[in-house]
Formats: sequence, C-alpha cells, structure tokens
Amino acid sequence: MSQQAVKFAYWVPNVSGGLVVSKIEQRTHWGIDYNRKLAQIAEEAGFEYALTQIRFTAGYGAEYQHESVAFSHALLAATSKLKVIAAILPGPWQPALAAKQLATIDQLTNGRIAVNIVSGWFKGEFQAIGEHWLEHDERYRRSEEFIRSLRGIWSQDHFTFKGDFYRFDNYSLKPKPLGRPEIFQGGSSRAARDMAARVSDWYFTNGNSVEGIKAQVDDIRAKAAANQHSVKIGVNAFVIARDTEEEAQAVLAQIIEQADPEAVNAFGDAARQAGKASPEGEGNWAKSSFEDLVQYNDGFKTNLIGTPQQIAQRIVDLKAVGVDLVLAGFLHFQEEVEYFGKRVLPLVRELEAQARLKEQEAAA
Repeated sequence: MSQQAVKFAYWVPNVSGGLVVSKIEQRTHWGIDYNRKLAQIAEEAGFEYALTQIRFTAGYGAEYQHESVAFSHALLAATSKLKVIAAILPGPWQPALAAKQLATIDQLTNGRIAVNIVSGWFKGEFQAIGEHWLEHDERYRRSEEFIRSLRGIWSQDHFTFKGDFYRFDNYSLKPKPLGRPEIFQGGSSRAARDMAARVSDWYFTNGNSVEGIKAQVDDIRAKAAANQHSVKIGVNAFVIARDTEEEAQAVLAQIIEQADPEAVNAFGDAARQAGKASPEGEGNWAKSSFEDLVQYNDGFKTNLIGTPQQIAQRIVDLKAVGVDLVLAGFLHFQEEVEYFGKRVLPLVRELEAQARLKEQEAAA
C-alpha cells in the first residue's frame, strides 16, 4: 500500500440534474451561489480537488450547464487551498488558447488550477456545434498532441511542435504557470489507457469493483513503467454514507426506483454506440446495466454505500490496489460533503495510519 494518503475530489454540480438520472429529490444546484458554498464546505472537510464538468448540449436530464474553465476560476476565487480541475474538450478548444487561459488562472490563484482533457465520446454533441468528428483512436491521438502541446508551451520558450493536429513554431508564452498544472484524463478503452501511460499525470476510471480496478491499475502502471512514465489513478464513486447500512441501501433503492427510463436509456444507447466505435468494440459503459447507468459514470459499482466505517474500509481497500484518489458524487452535495468530512474521512486516515504501522512493524 502506498505511504501517501488517498486524496479526495468531488464532482462540481455545475450541470443541472445532479449526478443521477433519477427523479428523486436532489438538494443541489448548478448555480454559482450554491457551488461557492459547496467549495468552501469541501475545502473545510478535507477535499483536495473539485472537478468541473464540460457539456455543450443540454440533455439526459441536465438542461443547464456552465462553461468549465470560467466556473473553475470562480470556485478558486472563493477558496484558498482547494485545487479545481477544469474540463477541456479538444476540438472546441485549441491548445494555445487553453494554455494561456490556464496559465493566467494559475498565476491568479497561486497554482491551484488543473485540467481534465476530455477526448469526447458523444458524436451528437460535436455535430450540434459544428465540430469535425474524429474516429475513436484519432480522438485520443489528438488529445495526446493537445497534452504534449500544453506541456511544451508551459515549460519551454520558443516551443516548436509538428504534429498531425497541432503545430507550433518558435512560440513563447509569458507569463507561464507558477508550477506545472496537473493533467487528468479519463476513458476505459485501450487507446485511453495507453495515452495515460505515456503523457497524463492522472487517469480517471469509471466506477468498478476492487478486482476490476486492480486490473486497470496493473495494466496502466506496467505500460507507464515501460515508457519511463508514472501516472496516478482516480476512481469515480457515488457515495451514500448514512448512520446505518439499511438507510444507505434504502436511498440507493429509491434512486433506482425513481430513475428516468427515457433519459437512462438514451444515455446508455449513445454511450454504448460510442464504445462500439473503439477497435476493441468496448467503451466506458460496455458492461453497465440499467441500474449502473442511473449514475453517469458507474459510481454505484464502486460500492461506497453504507456506514462511515464500511465506506472508509472500502476506500482503503481501493488504495491497496493502487487507487490514489476517489472522485465522489453525492445526492445532496452540501450536507453530504460535510458529513463525509466529519464522519468518513477521519476513519480513512485512521485506517491508513494503522496500515502504515503494520508495514513498519513487519519491516523491523
């Protein structure tokens, strides 16, 4: 088990509809007032990161959404320690614009901006905004060039790059970021994992069992080592922490019972169609059931549902197979993030300390 403490991030609900495709009440809001307060609660609770989402088209029960980079800056302005990960989609964004936007925000917030490069899976969204649609592996090749361009612009003067998608000739950006903003990415396909093993700082995976996540971690880490690269792993999880297991399971049952079938099935059809376009014929949601798809990123599969003690132990189990960060979603964000910080996170730190002590005793 890593000696480093597992980190925590939360999904920023800058998109309406919450994180479940269900008609159950979700005491959350996509607006800035709610999210400023939430960011402050999360920072106080011990969360290190917040992840803003990027969508250009309304749908699947999420009809309103804020632009990720601008919204991330607003949350950074309301906090002092929290890092915010802004989602950027190659195609609509060019790397020169993104590099300059993020360098400026990094300067203004004392180095607290990070970026999530989203390769894109929803063809209809690209068509709706008039963006050229690339085939599956080509989208990841473009994303890799995007990341290499960001890194070069941020670290070099007179940056020159000749790729298939982006080209730079003797380009210098000033001011540069204070440090090197961390670069995140997601995706479950072979192309996504291989890209992470070459260029990304962090790899986000959809929710899964401990065994399923271990297989992905082992694969990515072996590939990264062969590339003389290292990559950290974040896993998506929908957290339902309650005083009793029965309460937590009852909430899960209510979410699924009140699922919006039309929205869930539309999302599932689009997601599976995107997955079939990959060379291996699978994508993030290839093995997801209707119940799994009620939470957009298979968050129920990670099984952080139960009492604080049960959830803390499962987080430590995830850490034991190589997970470095838990990306958490909640039904009622403000109150549940606060509860997580008070009731779950201290137990995780306690279990981590116990594990370190056992390792030291075994080595003595």
